[in-house]
Amino acid sequence: MKNRTQTLQLIKENPNPTVLIIGAGINGIGTFRDLALQGIDCMIIDRTDFCSGVSMASSHMLHGGIRYLENGEFRLVREALHERNNLLRNAPHLTYPLPTTIPLFKWFSGMLNSPLKFLRLLDRPAERGVLIIKLGLILYDAFVRGDSPMPEHSFDNRKKTLQKWPALNPKVLFAATYYDGAMESPERLALDILKDGEAEGDHARAVNYVSAVGSEGNAVILRDEITGDKFSVIPEIVINAGGPWIDFINENLSKKTSFIGGTKGSHLVIDHPELRKAINDHEIFFEYIDGRIVLIFPYLNNYVMIGTTDIRIDNPDQAICTEEEIEYILGMVPQIFPSLSVTSDQIIFQFSGVRPLPPAKGSTGQISRDHSIEVQEKTSQSPWPILNLVGGKWTSYRAFSEQVTDEVIKRLKRSRKASTANMPIGGGKDFPTTDDQQENWTNNIVSRTEIPQKRIQQLFNRYGTRAEEIALHLSEGTDTSLTHNSEYSREEISYLVEDEMITHLDDFLIRRSKLAWTNQISLDSIVELAGIIGEKLEWTDEVQQGEIDRTLLILRERHAVKI
Repeated sequence: MKNRTQTLQLIKENPNPTVLIIGAGINGIGTFRDLALQGIDCMIIDRTDFCSGVSMASSHMLHGGIRYLENGEFRLVREALHERNNLLRNAPHLTYPLPTTIPLFKWFSGMLNSPLKFLRLLDRPAERGVLIIKLGLILYDAFVRGDSPMPEHSFDNRKKTLQKWPALNPKVLFAATYYDGAMESPERLALDILKDGEAEGDHARAVNYVSAVGSEGNAVILRDEITGDKFSVIPEIVINAGGPWIDFINENLSKKTSFIGGTKGSHLVIDHPELRKAINDHEIFFEYIDGRIVLIFPYLNNYVMIGTTDIRIDNPDQAICTEEEIEYILGMVPQIFPSLSVTSDQIIFQFSGVRPLPPAKGSTGQISRDHSIEVQEKTSQSPWPILNLVGGKWTSYRAFSEQVTDEVIKRLKRSRKASTANMPIGGGKDFPTTDDQQENWTNNIVSRTEIPQKRIQQLFNRYGTRAEEIALHLSEGTDTSLTHNSEYSREEISYLVEDEMITHLDDFLIRRSKLAWTNQISLDSIVELAGIIGEKLEWTDEVQQGEIDRTLLILRERHAVKI
């Protein structure tokens, strides 16, 4: 990946991209890669960091959405299930199958409500019983039979359920288990997709911390959020992939729209060994007392993620996890595991994001998670069409991006050159799948670089097969472990600053690593990292201290990190 200075220079030298994508969340990034593969001149910008908005704030699941079946959204579920399977195959370094268990406490509940919801005659949530869940899972499996790398669903009776999950509420009748997928780091996965797009050539440019602040004639006015400099580009087509900020971006471009009626979802990451043991490496998916579907999720080996809320919100910049949401989320645990309690002292990280859903009345849980392209055609006052990407979910980003790319191709009167359906992503390319293959791969890199096997394995676990290029870089000099986060080295971080466009200190702590998410930072470690990143980016002492202060504020106020 080119560094930020080089990319900005390329953009200014070629200010006439065929396609300008505003918003570098997963829908924008997926579209960027697909357009780049077709050889279309494109650029993508984001006013903050890549994958720093709602795409970062996902539930980390790759799923079809079993609950959407009772809304009659069969196409959405079928598409998402196939896309889930594609991601598990194409990005094995950052995704994995996740056994998901639904504890069931009633036999027939939902037999009346579900048909009424299907017919749009009811939007009130209601508990689903054994028979409704059984029917839903039969459909869930049938949609991808022959295409799924995972087993079909199973049911355990009460006795077997309590043997597997002794801490589970003893009122349980059955436990239904099926498989979905999970991703360790949405941010790193999105970055790999972005890098794949940029690797197609200079016709594909990606830059963070650049915002679209206005228009003038046939030009879009951009602002570098780091320097404050303004410059213009003249696209043929604009893609507004701003997620919950879509209407705000259009307003900047002198367009008044009301495409978004987003809802806020918050999650907590908990350090609670007893709860982690109680869920037994399964996601526990259940209905809370208010009828909302919620989850308790095994996260990064030792931790637990709990979520989520679903609250209407007008301004996505104001999306933070409130005390009321914390109380609501913590209250989920005793309903399913009555002998366990979770307190706010056990929260090590929290996050919120706004789903870019269309405006809708009624229950927020019933708003469709499907995606659509809302087109504003060009006029005498607006010289380029704007394709607004509304809705969608992480799992089906590739299918949505493909639909957007096909629309662009049609408008440009071109033809598709390549499909992304079976294309490996980033460090998932040539990924060794068995233990023997991984050992051979690691030994090969060890022999070529003379870096210890333990370190190569560490890089492989973090970057997949991209570890090869990083290891080769490290072998050219030293590899000095950090004092406070010894699993990283100074040279590795310097490489990431250059190759992954790290611009602020929190870019690394929150989005290029999971250090902030997993209680692995202190004031001393932040200062050490600021020194390394600051040296690479030539920060003055004043700027470096400003970055430390800014990062501490973000970590404490937005993410409840205790430092």
